[in-house]
Amino acid sequence: MPTTYEIVTETIIKQLESGVAPWRKPWRTRTPVNLVSKKEYRGINIFLLAFQGHGSRYWLTYRQALSLGGNVKKGERGSKVVFWKIDEYRKQNGTTGEIENHKSVLLRYYTLFNAEQCEEIDSPDPVPEICPIEQCESIVHSMSNAPALEQEAQACYRPLIDTVGMPARSAFHSSEEYYSTLFHELTHSTGHASRVARDGIMNHNPFGSEDYSKEELVAEMGAAMLCGIAGIESQTLGNSAAYVQSWINRLKSDSRLVVSAAAQAQKAADYILGKAAIEIESDAKGGSESEML
Repeated sequence: MPTTYEIVTETIIKQLESGVAPWRKPWRTRTPVNLVSKKEYRGINIFLLAFQGHGSRYWLTYRQALSLGGNVKKGERGSKVVFWKIDEYRKQNGTTGEIENHKSVLLRYYTLFNAEQCEEIDSPDPVPEICPIEQCESIVHSMSNAPALEQEAQACYRPLIDTVGMPARSAFHSSEEYYSTLFHELTHSTGHASRVARDGIMNHNPFGSEDYSKEELVAEMGAAMLCGIAGIESQTLGNSAAYVQSWINRLKSDSRLVVSAAAQAQKAADYILGKAAIEIESDAKGGSESEML
């Protein structure tokens, strides 16, 4: 009987051969807006706020939260934004004796909180609830020697500091896409020297290079395999196949690359799952692996 790994690999290859839809980024990135004034933040403030990776685009000060009848949740940390404070004043010219108009320009900052960090506040576009999936959480927590996890605007893995960055769960279109993305980054992290020491991670290859592209194939295949074990592949496999195709196109090759990437992905998935692989897979589908797809 074929394993989950084999079933997922075969299914992705079939999708590649029949044509797949363009890959889409599974999380939202929108320009931050002040909840009270409804004005969009500009310049460097866009990056200072969007980098925090929250699902809501709305921000407000502590006082604004209070004025709306709400509060900032205990323990939440604010984010700094900057603004130019321009004051006009009049000063006598020491040479001519005339009174002249002058301007002073100072760079100031203040602290904002995302609407998700507040309570008892209504947002113009409430963020949909993205609930945890038990089987996916079991897989995430089964990984020993796991990398640090930090909230950021983009999903990424940084080998030099062994850290996975992820947008907030609420920034994703669905729970399944959140876990598929997290599995992708965790698969990358298995290439670290402290784990399986995979060349695609160890060599720090530049974006778009052949080795970088192959590492992306491994990461997405690993994510697809873990999604299959968790039982969420029906919602994520099409997106995975499209992402794999985008990197195969860069390599100017064909779907047979998936087979070689799958071998390394299996090793990565096994590392993440540890000894619990069979138990998790059985629980996810309540029985036979052949029922997965």
